[in-house]
Amino acid sequence: MITIYTRTRLYDKAEDVICFLKEDEVVLNKENWLVVLNCYCQQGKLDDAELALRAMKEAGFSPCIVAYNTMITGYGRVSSMDQSERLLENLKETGLVPDETTYRSLIEGWGRIGNYEKAKFYYMELEKFGFKPNSSNLYTLIRLQAKHEDEVGAIRTINDMLMIGCQKSSILGIVLQAYEKADRLIKMSAVLEGPMYDHVLKNQTSCTILVTAYVKSSLIDNAMEVLRKKKWKDRVFEDNLYHLLICSCKDLGHLENAVKIFTCMLKSDKPNMNIFCTMIDVYSKMALFSEAEKLYTELKASDIKLDMIAFSVVIRMYVKSGSLKEACAVLEIMDGEKNIVPDVYLLRDILRIYQRCGMEDKLADLYYKVLRNGEIWDEEMYNCVINCCARALPVDELSRLFDEMLQRGFLPSTITFNVMLHVYGKSRLFEKAKGVFWMAKKRGLIDVISYNTLIAVYGKNKYLKNMSAAVTKMQFDGFSVSLEAYNCMLDAYGKQSEMDKFKSVLQRMKLSNCSSDRYTYNILINIYGEKGWIEEVANVLAELKEYGIGPDLCSYNTLIKAYGIAGMVEDAVALVKEMRENGIEPDRLTYTNLITALRKNDMFLEAVKWSLWMKQMGL
Repeated sequence: MITIYTRTRLYDKAEDVICFLKEDEVVLNKENWLVVLNCYCQQGKLDDAELALRAMKEAGFSPCIVAYNTMITGYGRVSSMDQSERLLENLKETGLVPDETTYRSLIEGWGRIGNYEKAKFYYMELEKFGFKPNSSNLYTLIRLQAKHEDEVGAIRTINDMLMIGCQKSSILGIVLQAYEKADRLIKMSAVLEGPMYDHVLKNQTSCTILVTAYVKSSLIDNAMEVLRKKKWKDRVFEDNLYHLLICSCKDLGHLENAVKIFTCMLKSDKPNMNIFCTMIDVYSKMALFSEAEKLYTELKASDIKLDMIAFSVVIRMYVKSGSLKEACAVLEIMDGEKNIVPDVYLLRDILRIYQRCGMEDKLADLYYKVLRNGEIWDEEMYNCVINCCARALPVDELSRLFDEMLQRGFLPSTITFNVMLHVYGKSRLFEKAKGVFWMAKKRGLIDVISYNTLIAVYGKNKYLKNMSAAVTKMQFDGFSVSLEAYNCMLDAYGKQSEMDKFKSVLQRMKLSNCSSDRYTYNILINIYGEKGWIEEVANVLAELKEYGIGPDLCSYNTLIKAYGIAGMVEDAVALVKEMRENGIEPDRLTYTNLITALRKNDMFLEAVKWSLWMKQMGL
């Protein structure tokens, strides 16, 4: 029972049995004493083991080689090798001769504390007396040799492993583990020679294990050398191996190594879609978009049908490079494939692409198509759809979707709350907008954009008191009044001709050191121009140029309108020439404002000329 419990690591039960023996005053025989010793040594209770050994002697049993070996092993387990050496001397003094187990235990003990010289000495003693090491001894020795840079010794140990019949694949695993742990994998090529290296070159599995280890340690040249010299031929297996190695590099963030492996591959008439897609992703991560596009072009030129994952990789590559037009072209190709069903991740990517391209019809079509599929959405999908489709869907449908999201217990993101604020505000559903705002605030998801959105909604709809109250609340809640909020107030007060409040906002901006942007200057030009305050317009224009911002298309269009109102038609015409000189192409609004200015100032012939020019330009 003691032996069974000890072997199954039920040491408490084993010691209970020992207690029963003592309580019942059972006279122990030699075998009983040995199992008691083993029970204590296995647990590392060497003090109890010493007492048991002394009691064994007092009971008239001379310690045998088994007892000494058990004690030596026990001290080795707790790394107390001085005591193991003492027991070895005691063993010899009693006339006993160390056996195979003695030396094996000493090798393991010294190996456990990293003493290579002692472990090597007892290994040589083991061989000298004609004993054979066990696999654990050989692993211990290889581990120490790898750590202590003894490649000659490692080669000898590998040969010993072969001699005792160890499988070559097992030997490779043991040696790899030892050299990886010692961070000296680069020396593997020095210790793998003869039959072992030949085995690696012939066996697909062992070859894979070695080159994978090399690649993980960034020893790409070593890995490629093994693959060049391999003696097996299996194109499918080889492609899968290269794909595994490239994926390993990508996962580790070693992108340059992935490229190196890919360029070392043997060229094939037919590209491997998995490898090419992985490399497109790798090149995209490295911002080498031209290289990624070359691979996609090569895939298109082949007869290979791209799957959903391949399309996803290519689409993300174009999105990352900022080539949204090309991404849409790929989506068109994908739509033509009958068997391609986008997963939720690709669906979200498509929605974002259509949103960024302003393709509202596409967004609406995709939304209703997904809705008809009856799939259950998660929180991220609800957020994505609301954010992307806000301009494409009717307000009632967005409201229904938002309510459904809340009913299902999902939490809208700050962006989603802000989108719904904008949607309700734009539709003049102010009660719903306030409800969304307070809901977001209650959840701690209000940010400066939330306040900007609310202020803009009130301003555009001429609710100036509500706008002013929102600004006050913004400050009360610890947010500084943003430039966007100041711009909204300037635009709203200016368009309602509340010029005292308009000037007050400008003064507050200066006091708060809030720098104006081009949008601010465009608002000022527009408001002053509508009033016919051309001197103020000139001052704003001078300030705009002084700060190096320079007018944009919107600025020029607003200036042309302002000059028209002020009767400065020649200056308005001169602005069109200035625009072209500055590399800004006039648009339809530019010419419309100019023609309106000409007509307003009774210059009908000139107005007709510019109208004809617009038609010729196709505007």
